[in-house]
Formats: sequence, C-alpha cells, structure tokens
Amino acid sequence: MKLISSPLSPFVRKVRVLLIESGLADQVEVLNVTTTPLDTDPSVAAANPLGKIPALIRDDGPALYDSRVITRYLDSRAGGRYYPAARLWEVLTLEATAEGIIEAALAMTYEARIRPENLRYAPWVEGQWAKAARALTAVNDRWMSHLAGPLDMGHIAMGCALGYIDFRHDDRGWRQGNTALADWYATFCTRESMVATAPQ
Repeated sequence: MKLISSPLSPFVRKVRVLLIESGLADQVEVLNVTTTPLDTDPSVAAANPLGKIPALIRDDGPALYDSRVITRYLDSRAGGRYYPAARLWEVLTLEATAEGIIEAALAMTYEARIRPENLRYAPWVEGQWAKAARALTAVNDRWMSHLAGPLDMGHIAMGCALGYIDFRHDDRGWRQGNTALADWYATFCTRESMVATAPQ
C-alpha cells in the first residue's frame, strides 16, 4: 500500500501514528507530496477527487481517503484494537472532536498563509479559535477518564490535534485552563509514534 502524505499534515499524522502503534508501518510506503487547496498535486487529485490528503492507495481496491476512513480500514487489518466495540461511540466522538479542532486550526493557518493580507478577516479567525477552545475545554472537563484508559483512536486523534496547535498556534496558550489535558499530552507526546511523526 502507498500513503499519499505530507509530513506537516495533522490528518496524515493520525494515520502514521496508527501505522506505528499497530505494527503495520512496514506494509505502507509513505509518499510525501507538496499540495495546497490552490495548487493540488496531480497524484493527490488522482487518488482523491477532493484533492485532500491523506489518501491510501491499495492493490486490491480503489484508493481510500479521509483520515477516519483510512484509520478504520487499517485498524480492521490490525485486529480492531483501536476502535473497540465496547466503547466505539466514545472513540468516534472523541475522534470527531479532535478532527474538528484540527479543521478549525487548519482554517486559521490557511487564512494567514494563503489569503492575501488585505482580505483576511480577523473575526472569522477568532471564531475558528473559539470552536477549538470550546472543544479543548470540553475534553479537559469531560473526557479525561477516557484518555486515561487503553490506547485507542480517540487518544491518537487528540494527540495529533494538540500537536498541530503547538506547531502552528502555540501563541494561543491552549494549556491555560486545561491543566488535566495538558498533563495528559505532556506524557502522550513522548510516545515513540508521536516523536517519530512530529512536524518539523
């Protein structure tokens, strides 16, 4: 299999962390590309008509895309450990929360990096951060018992979301008021899979 990838994408990072944690990393070749919403790499468009990464190219079927689809597929190959049936809805909800945080943070990044300065709209950026901040507070207040449990895709997604905020929006100071989540992440980010996939 081949993973169309970018080393800076938090969505790609989710997949790469799962590959390492599940022991499947040697079954997938990582193909790094440079792509943006304004200039889509042809290999990305060929695998995913939406022009987004990651995409997983398989020998036995069409390419898979959307990180949550890819991680569910890989988890099924690894025995189903990371989407356990006993707490599936909690895992999916926490993963969706992490995805929302990433999407809001990525929208902020694109606003600063792609949109011309005279067209940037600060209230929209603050609205994106407000979504991420609410989600972080909710995780800190309601989800720490889950994050204290066995590793699943909710943990991985949240770790990658927090890593992306640190990478692109560290000035927002997300740890303030989220002490429990910050303490959890301080340990989680030292996992071998997280260190190996950290954006540079």
